[in-house]
Amino acid sequence: MTYVTSEAIHFKAGDNVSNVSNEHMSCAVFQAEALINVTCRKDWTAAYAGLSDNVKYLLEEVGSNLAASYIICKDMSGYTSRYEAETMLDVLRDGALRGLSILRDTKQQDFMDGA
Repeated sequence: MTYVTSEAIHFKAGDNVSNVSNEHMSCAVFQAEALINVTCRKDWTAAYAGLSDNVKYLLEEVGSNLAASYIICKDMSGYTSRYEAETMLDVLRDGALRGLSILRDTKQQDFMDGA
């Protein structure tokens, strides 16, 4: 777990999220970080220490959106309605796609490498 924190995931999953074991949280984080790295064809995990704070926050934004989505999908019973959970998933998906688009753009990567 390099750039996604459990605090960010819980914040985005909301107050009604069901209890999540450490094992499930770790699984969601590792999968989110791997998805970001492979989608971008860049090992952000290995490069993390040398990145600017802006890039680190963007990685956490995308990773926590993805991981929170996984956690919400695991158990929607704590939400006031399925519609509430689905709306949260839509917002998280949109944020993850927007961030992935930025991270994947080679022009942006050149900028971020020099930042």
